[in-house]
Amino acid sequence: MRVFETDALPHLADKRVAVCGDWHGNVNWLRTLTAAIPALAPGVTTILQLGDWWMDPAATDQLLRDAGIRRVYVTLGNHEPWNTVTPLLDAHPGAAVRVSEVTWLLPRPARLEIGGRKVLSLGGAASVDRRWRVAGREWWPDEAITDDHVTAAVDGGAADVMLTRESPARTPVRSVREALRTNPMGLPCEALIESAASRVRVSQVWDAVRPVLLMHGHLHSPGGGRTDDGRRVASFGCDGQQGSLAFLDLNTMTLQSPSLRQIREAAKGKEQRGPDSEIRPRGAV
Repeated sequence: MRVFETDALPHLADKRVAVCGDWHGNVNWLRTLTAAIPALAPGVTTILQLGDWWMDPAATDQLLRDAGIRRVYVTLGNHEPWNTVTPLLDAHPGAAVRVSEVTWLLPRPARLEIGGRKVLSLGGAASVDRRWRVAGREWWPDEAITDDHVTAAVDGGAADVMLTRESPARTPVRSVREALRTNPMGLPCEALIESAASRVRVSQVWDAVRPVLLMHGHLHSPGGGRTDDGRRVASFGCDGQQGSLAFLDLNTMTLQSPSLRQIREAAKGKEQRGPDSEIRPRGAV
């Protein structure tokens, strides 16, 4: 990947941004999103993407630019081309790296300011499907959240918003708790142990920086919840799934998520509506 630019502390004036769950390199899904976003949220120019990105930037820049998206910030996931990503981040420690006209890869951890809010990004997670992947070609140990990542994230102080790949332990999101309890994929014991340890590391940071809102992908279990002390967690779906797109208002800290039907209808009807009409997303988290 080519390095276009680096930025140690991105500072954006945006008051409203789009947030997306896993893309899994799915250009067709991105084509749907980029057709829908201008209709659902005119004026949104920034996407915060929650990992398992692994897109070819050259294949996606035009789609994003045509939708008015000026920047995509990626909180790196577990299924990324770490053999390429790690050397790139190591060459620019602590900095966000722009790898295309539109796409930025965030370091671990990363600090941003968006719309006057302090944002912390902590990428990485345990691949529960590692047993079925080829080390060095489909899986790399670089995916893991390390103790050094945790220490650096905590040392950065409080944050209003936290972007993670991994769910925190003791999540208030019922759908995530149920998926972890029932193990519907029949994952092996060692995978469950590694996953639990990864979630504990996220919780260590979450409990220290105490964001109003934490948003994560990874588990493909969309839903929202609130802790007893008022902190909110939003779990995002993946490409083609309900709950894979939301719009965050940085003024009110409200998160609105269009239904999958709304996304598809907005994408399908883009040309008939014209550039300035807006479809109101339903449901706030």
